[in-house]
Amino acid sequence: MTDAGDGTPTTRSIALSAAGRWRAFGVSVTVAALTIMDISKVNVGLASIETALGGGSTELQLVVSGYILAFGLILVPAGRIGDQRSRRTLMIGGLVGFTLASALGALAPNIWVLVAARFLQGVAAGVQMPQVMGTIQQIFTGAERARAFGIFGAIVGLSTALGPTLGGMVIGLGGETDGWRWIFWMNVPLGAIVIAVMVRVLPEVRRPSGERLSLDPVGLALFTIVVVTLMIPFLLTTGSPDDAAMRWWLLVPAVLFAAGFVAWERHYARTGRQPLVPLRLFRITSWRNGTMLQALYFAALPSIFLLMALYLQNGLGYSALVAGVVTIGFALLSAASSWYSGRLVARFGRALVIVGLFIVLISIVGLVLVARFTSDETTPWVMAGIMVIGGVGGGIVISPNQTLTLAEIPRSEGGLAGSVGQLAQRVGNAIGAAIALSLFYSTVYLEEGTRPHETVFNDAFSNGLLAAALFVTASLVIAFIDLGSRRRQAREGHGR
Repeated sequence: MTDAGDGTPTTRSIALSAAGRWRAFGVSVTVAALTIMDISKVNVGLASIETALGGGSTELQLVVSGYILAFGLILVPAGRIGDQRSRRTLMIGGLVGFTLASALGALAPNIWVLVAARFLQGVAAGVQMPQVMGTIQQIFTGAERARAFGIFGAIVGLSTALGPTLGGMVIGLGGETDGWRWIFWMNVPLGAIVIAVMVRVLPEVRRPSGERLSLDPVGLALFTIVVVTLMIPFLLTTGSPDDAAMRWWLLVPAVLFAAGFVAWERHYARTGRQPLVPLRLFRITSWRNGTMLQALYFAALPSIFLLMALYLQNGLGYSALVAGVVTIGFALLSAASSWYSGRLVARFGRALVIVGLFIVLISIVGLVLVARFTSDETTPWVMAGIMVIGGVGGGIVISPNQTLTLAEIPRSEGGLAGSVGQLAQRVGNAIGAAIALSLFYSTVYLEEGTRPHETVFNDAFSNGLLAAALFVTASLVIAFIDLGSRRRQAREGHGR
């Protein structure tokens, strides 16, 4: 590792052929797909998990939230280690851990073993994902990087949306009692195959630093406390009246320790050492705006899939398979539009993301109208059509935003910058799901018994989607702010 002259650490890239770069990319995005899919595919299995293992709303929420919390906790330190050491070793080790934790989840004899397995899965996922982002940032430049992020965005969109579909199909094949176990079992052969391929073809993408590993232990401790106290109140929100109101007091230490973390990181940097999160990253406008946008967008997107699963299964009585298949159009069109928009981002920039967000917002409004005005028999079909339209917009958001967000980040810090962005997504996911679930279930609790069952769930679904619509609208505001900033910079550049 050397220094670029501005305090930014750099590493020497290992020259790879075009074929070598795309082989590294291929196995990396496969790892990302397995990681992202496990966020959403378990949602459709919660009802059958409850039947098989029992547990109340809190325990079931922990099956989902334990994964997200552990994922968020590990991302930044894993990104920091990956930027200093071997991304290849960390990616392989993370996938080994993910595969073993999946087997533990499949064999879980009770709900608490399953919760523990999900937490371990999240730790492994948090180790892997920064290495994927860092590898892409390291090995590609210019138009080739935009193309790579276009494909990466397609994979992320496809994995997010395909998760419920695969989960529903597996439960349908395995049965309502034990079908959920196959959601975890499917990771074992897939993980083993990818590990074997990675060992054979994944190169080391740059020479790891020979310097002593620096992790900023005080910063790491403060960061851990901030993430835990920030995310837990939202992750433990189920919408039930039994939710402990005291959990919201954790936001007070979250704010205090966040201030302490910022102060410490500034002090640590002034001593000439590398902080856990270099605060200079936040001075890069494109990265800051892009990270905020993806946090808000991912507060909305997974919530939509979660609400649809609840509405179709609990409200209209459809199976997990139907609830999953409704989203398959979103998955396929999101993948296609991500790939194509990755080729257009250099030409249209942030305006492309704005178009995608408008399409997603229109789709959310369409879902509300379907719940209100179509019959129960036709609702899944019409929703599936709307999700196709939403998939086009979703792909146009994810891929270009990823390219624009990391465009000005030094290659040596791609893993860290990408992991902070992934953390923003996980925090957004937790907050968005908590708000959506609260609106959904509070409506059910207030109206159940006073109105027809279908009407109650129509209202609950519509109210939950209101939160998703507001998050997408906030994303649009950030996108317009970023567009204005880019145009001002372009004018000033022409003026000079």
